[in-house]
Amino acid sequence: MARQASGEECIEAAYKLLKSARTANDLRLAQAVLLPLEMGLSLEQTAKIIGLSKGRTSSIRTQFAQICAGLRPAPRSKRMLRNRAKANLEREKQVLDEVLATAAMGGTVVVSRIKPEVETRLGKPMALSTLYRMLARHGWRKTRPDTQHLQGDSQVWELLWRIQSDQPNL
Repeated sequence: MARQASGEECIEAAYKLLKSARTANDLRLAQAVLLPLEMGLSLEQTAKIIGLSKGRTSSIRTQFAQICAGLRPAPRSKRMLRNRAKANLEREKQVLDEVLATAAMGGTVVVSRIKPEVETRLGKPMALSTLYRMLARHGWRKTRPDTQHLQGDSQVWELLWRIQSDQPNL
């Protein structure tokens, strides 16, 4: 006969997690705790239902019980963390607003020219790719094509540029 599932003291916390689950892992964790206690399922049946191995199901049930009992800290949400971030999102927005004040009124942004100013305001060095990602994160996009190729025909380029600027954006 299988051993009776323990963890009755965690049922309320598991129901809260079940209602607020935003990821599949949170949902599986709540189900791993609730299914044996509320439905009387065995560990093997629970593991099969939530799509994990028997060992992993047992492990996450144990971890949840330890968190409920206060023996282990709750894991931090990875969604809120930005590893190796130069600044938080609010600070990034503030710096970009200061640096790009003229560009917001229709000017052109040249990333290599604003990079030193952004670095001094943040107090940290950064790669160009980091600055490009920061700009993309805050809604700045490339809106016009690069300049002409060195070996291209400038007259054809001007004609294409005029045609493109006369076309309404679809």
